[in-house]
Amino acid sequence: MLEEGNLNNKELKALVSLLDDDDKEIVQHVEGRIRSLGTHIIPYLEFEWESSFNPVVQKRIEELVHSLQFELLKEKLYAWKVSGAEDLLEGVWLLNTYQYPDLELEDLAKSLEQIYYEAWLEFKSEIHPVDQIKILNSVLFNKLHFGANTKNFHSPGNSMLNVVLQTKKGNPISLCVIYMLVAQKLKMPIYGVNLPNLFVMTYKKDDVQFYINAFNRGLVFSRKEIDEYISNLKLTPNDLFYEPCSNIDIIARMLRNLINSHEKLGHAEKVEELGDLLKIINKDN
Repeated sequence: MLEEGNLNNKELKALVSLLDDDDKEIVQHVEGRIRSLGTHIIPYLEFEWESSFNPVVQKRIEELVHSLQFELLKEKLYAWKVSGAEDLLEGVWLLNTYQYPDLELEDLAKSLEQIYYEAWLEFKSEIHPVDQIKILNSVLFNKLHFGANTKNFHSPGNSMLNVVLQTKKGNPISLCVIYMLVAQKLKMPIYGVNLPNLFVMTYKKDDVQFYINAFNRGLVFSRKEIDEYISNLKLTPNDLFYEPCSNIDIIARMLRNLINSHEKLGHAEKVEELGDLLKIINKDN
């Protein structure tokens, strides 16, 4: 029996049945009561959705489940941030659960582990870093066929790592995230760089530093080319354009990309919700 909030299964079923009431005040009261029960109620609501043949009730259950899942996501994202945001994959996974709430972190980890294994088979630790990059580029872009999604650049799926791992097409930051996570498992000092209008990576160790563009099949370039890029954009040079950014910066940028995607699609509710997630990431602790 489900006894949370002094309600058992029978009483919960009675509550759900009232979601079809013609009185809006009653429906609002019922929805508020169900939300107050917390996220543990989600499996029960999903069961009721499957059992119902009433489209009105199903729609209201869907909205309730999404509302509860979204509250849980906000809590988890905040906890990830305040704990230090050390695990980039966890942060990206949390972002993915906005669209795919049933996605498991382990599923993303397994997919990346397979890519890492493919790279590890060919990797050589004793060669020059640029040559290491060439090997990784060959595995990711030639053997595994990852690449830029230029046809649907603004698709929300480009910011969903599970989608990118499946389709092998992504935007600059999602391709960089895959690249970085694999490279870092290979013990390569590769980090994200927050360039305006383009997310890239840097290899930085001791006095060796260069840059990598995953959106252009891992093209290696220098600081001088960033200077030229910034000059062409008529922007003032900033250390942020040259140095590694934080995991929080990466998730914030992915959120801004998603917001932009949904704005273009006219999804006002999603834009608002993603804006709430961005506030959590940007907010001072």
